[in-house]
Amino acid sequence: MSDIHDFDFSSGSRLERLVFNHRIAVLVISLLLTLVLGWQATRVVPNASFEGMLPLSHPYLQNYLAEKSKLASQANSLRVVLERRDGGSILDAEYLSQLRKLNDELFALPGVVRGQMRSLWTPSTRWTAVTESGFEGGTVMPDNYDGSSSALARVRLNIERSGEVGQLVAKDFQSSALIVPLAEKDPDTGRSLDYAQLSERLEAIRARYDSATLAVRITGFAKVAGDLIEGLTQVLVFFALAAVIAAAIVFWYTRCVRSTALVILCSIVAVVWQLGLLPGLGFVLDPYAVLVPFLVFAIGMSHGAQKMNGIMQDIGRGTHKLVAARFTFRRLFVAGFTALACDAVGFAVLLLIDIQSIRQLAINASLGVVILVFTNLILLPVLLSYTGVSSAAARRAALADSEEDQAAGLWALLCKFTQRRWAVAAIAVSVVITGWGLYHGRLLQVGDLDAGAPELRADSRYNRDNAYLTAHYATSSDVLTVMVRTPGQQAMSHAVLEKVDELEWVLRQLPGVEGTQSLASLARQTAVAMNEGNPRWYELQPNQGALNTAASRAPRQLVDAGFSLLQLQVYLADHKAATLQQVAAAVEDFASRNDGEEVKFLLAAGNAGFEAATNAVVEKANRQMLLWVYGAVLLLSYITFRSWRAVACAVIPLAVTSVLSEALMVQLGIGLKVATLPVVALGVGIGVDYALYVLSVVLAQLRAGASLRTAYLRAMRFTGKVVMLTGITLALGVATWAFSPIKFQADMGVLLAFMFVVNMVGALVLLPALAHFLLKPVGQQATQTKEDERPEAGCSLSRAAAPRQGQSAA
Repeated sequence: MSDIHDFDFSSGSRLERLVFNHRIAVLVISLLLTLVLGWQATRVVPNASFEGMLPLSHPYLQNYLAEKSKLASQANSLRVVLERRDGGSILDAEYLSQLRKLNDELFALPGVVRGQMRSLWTPSTRWTAVTESGFEGGTVMPDNYDGSSSALARVRLNIERSGEVGQLVAKDFQSSALIVPLAEKDPDTGRSLDYAQLSERLEAIRARYDSATLAVRITGFAKVAGDLIEGLTQVLVFFALAAVIAAAIVFWYTRCVRSTALVILCSIVAVVWQLGLLPGLGFVLDPYAVLVPFLVFAIGMSHGAQKMNGIMQDIGRGTHKLVAARFTFRRLFVAGFTALACDAVGFAVLLLIDIQSIRQLAINASLGVVILVFTNLILLPVLLSYTGVSSAAARRAALADSEEDQAAGLWALLCKFTQRRWAVAAIAVSVVITGWGLYHGRLLQVGDLDAGAPELRADSRYNRDNAYLTAHYATSSDVLTVMVRTPGQQAMSHAVLEKVDELEWVLRQLPGVEGTQSLASLARQTAVAMNEGNPRWYELQPNQGALNTAASRAPRQLVDAGFSLLQLQVYLADHKAATLQQVAAAVEDFASRNDGEEVKFLLAAGNAGFEAATNAVVEKANRQMLLWVYGAVLLLSYITFRSWRAVACAVIPLAVTSVLSEALMVQLGIGLKVATLPVVALGVGIGVDYALYVLSVVLAQLRAGASLRTAYLRAMRFTGKVVMLTGITLALGVATWAFSPIKFQADMGVLLAFMFVVNMVGALVLLPALAHFLLKPVGQQATQTKEDERPEAGCSLSRAAAPRQGQSAA
């Protein structure tokens, strides 16, 4: 329909008439929203939240929140180590002077819980000894310290008597640590702690103290978050590279600058709108959710390319650009809307996980996908109805649609999968690889699988610092706290301490436990000290007076002021999933056998305890999430196609991809955790996009009477080649992330590239193989099924056989 006057403007659905009969209004609204939300996007602040990463409804966290006022802040803490590079001892006047200055600078940082900070220079770090005159004690750094040789000798004696060797002082006396607890909100301003700013100040401190003789090492959640935020610039560079690759390949396919630019523009507009909504919702750009904007861009490119391709083909057949835009809108809007609805549901089901940061991510990502309905399904066709495509692009589309090009090798190969022999082979291969995936996928673990921060490279500064701390200190940065609740003033009773002591012994036998600390072990040490250091007194004495004496010198992190809550500190070698599981299981087993009216053992506080709770929530929610996602995909696909057979053709390839993705995560050493769940949901969403676009044309052709082979070939010509183009484009783009210095991004790049390719192959190979057994042609052409079994049959597609202008896909 080359003459616009021949077109009936009252035709089409109500939505089509509303959009295309008011194109100027659509463009004006889009421009205004882009300006407003673009300005809002400039206010987005990258930050993280420690409490936002916690499942506050989990029993472990409920126990912690119930006793939070009695607990010393330990979970969100920095451990800063000042090391002698030259191998010298910390018992040096210049070193201790530098340590004091470092202590004072860290004390003044925003968000520090100053009353609970510990180092050799804090008043809370004390020593105790029994002498001929009775008990003596004081601060490790004496009030009269002057840096002299005698003063340094006294400091060494105090350190040895304080029990801080292996905790605040390295076992080789070549470094000492400062423990800096942080509050989620800055005590001075009441605002949320700015981890980016804190990390910058920590790096400035490091730069001042690092020298030829001294090194500063820093670990803790705040530093990981800060490093990820700092690396955001590098992450964005790789995102931009992926976008450039996508643009280059789309342009290579179309040879049309204007249509390529519009596809990219509409996808970027969707990202801008999404980011612009964050400040209004009170959200920040979490470094763990930084992939979401790119995922929205990727989904937008997929749908935009389909719309652009449909319009280009119609214009290539001589259709007016406005009519071509309306016909493409009719054919593909339902399939595109259903696919985006599945994507949105895939993200929305993350709301099932009671972790604030994941719920914010789910809302943010779902809104981004909803925005794509307008920007890529409505705005893009409207823009193309004005610009059309270049004459070169139209000629290429016409040439590709010509009779001579229809038997191209790739299309001839793909259409063979509609034949019985090839279909059986494809299904058999998919069954074999699915079995392989299930076998290996059973080993998928929840949580971190590497020591240190798995989000960063193993050779990153942070992970080198963490490895040093683990090697030189008995108390690592991974602490699980068991809370022991008793009636008031009963925490020091012999019966309670005896059980705590027994649990300590059980935990110290576990391979992942480096050490423990509690009032029970303190009471043992006090008994030795009160008996001239005789190790035979290293026992819990059934003498309440002696136990009360030990309690009078108990540090704040081991018991509350009312002596109703003991804290058993368990120092772990790492926070790997297996380590946390075995420790938590041992404590729960002990509690089940020993809990009573007088004592209850509760999990868990400490950063490792919180991570154990997070792992449990993620593991439970993962299966629920997949059930809800697949349930939604099944329902929406059935509403769209009204055929359970078509739904099976769309969903079975998705299931294969999900299984293989879990197996790949095992092979790559990637655990299932907060940061990887969105990618798992995306695997289903992108996959159903591909399948829906192919099936929409196949079903329309089958219902028009075409054979399966012919219907599938027409689908390949109209939407299938863009499915292939999109899959390869996005896979190449994200594959570049493998070179990112941020390991989290590198892992996600490999995983996403795998999902894009496997979903594409599933839509192009497994889907027609399943369709051979499940979908049957109707109408006059149904009798030609036997003829179509011949290899040469159906492998040509004339111009007249292309999807009819204006034909609905659903």
